[in-house]
Amino acid sequence: MEDIGLYLLALAMIFLMPGADMILLLQTGARQGRGAALATALGLAIARGCHVALAAMGLATLFKVAPWTFDVVRIAGAAYLLWMGVHMLMPGSLTSLNTPGSTPQATSWRASIQRGLLTNLLNPKALLFCSVLLPQFVNPHAGPVTTQFALLGVVLVAVGLVFDSGYAMAGAWVGRWLERSPAAQRVQQWLFGGLLIGFAVRLAFMQQT
Repeated sequence: MEDIGLYLLALAMIFLMPGADMILLLQTGARQGRGAALATALGLAIARGCHVALAAMGLATLFKVAPWTFDVVRIAGAAYLLWMGVHMLMPGSLTSLNTPGSTPQATSWRASIQRGLLTNLLNPKALLFCSVLLPQFVNPHAGPVTTQFALLGVVLVAVGLVFDSGYAMAGAWVGRWLERSPAAQRVQQWLFGGLLIGFAVRLAFMQQT
């Protein structure tokens, strides 16, 4: 892992790019607060850990050998993003997510973890990213390949969690600012919902390279 600096830079560039994960964190922070957004970040971290493990087991190769498996995951992920985007656009979503005492906090956090987990886990592009990036930083002459792959995976999950926590905190700050303006809340609702629907459409038509 001599190129750890380059690896960290590559991860930073990836996690700074706007995507469904970022929008989900900002929206959750704005509508449900810091705790729910951080729980969503935890769900995303768990999903990335799963992607690292699946990449190590060669699931990306399965996508190449049996393209229909890629399509199943792609369509399921697009449908889930579309469902969340449409839900954000529904008139009651502004109040249903923020009503005090509407649901127990533990239940709310579990739902947030689940949203983060499914959003990333059902994105085949995230698995392909792990399958392509990680092997480039594995040196067969620097020790056991499995150990190197695992360490790179841990770093990926940790860096992702740091960035996601920042987005969660930013979303919570935006939420506090939006409380002063119902019109701004409506704009935020349509912006985030529209972006998620856009990401769903893009994922639905994504081709395996």
